[in-house]
Amino acid sequence: MANNTHLTGEQLSAIENMTYEQARDQLVQVVQKLEAGGLELNDSMYQWELGEALAKHAQSLLDEVAKKLNEVQESQAQFQANAGTQGNE
Repeated sequence: MANNTHLTGEQLSAIENMTYEQARDQLVQVVQKLEAGGLELNDSMYQWELGEALAKHAQSLLDEVAKKLNEVQESQAQFQANAGTQGNE
C-alpha cells in the first residue's frame, strides 16, 4: 500500500507557483472532498496536508499584498505631510 500522506517536493513547488486564486480554488475543492466524507484514512490525511499547504501559500500571498499596501499608505502619508510643509520654507 502506497503512503499518500506526504506531499512531494514537486507538489509543494507547484503550490508555491500558484496564484492566490488558484490556491483558493483548489483549497475549496479539498474542503469539499473532506466534508463529503467517504475517503480512506490515508486519502483524508493527504487531502488535509494538501489543504494546509494551499492555505499557507494563499495566506502568504495575502500577507505580501497587505505589506505592500501598508508601504504605499505610509509613503502617501509622508508625501502629504511633506507637501504641507514645503510652502512654508
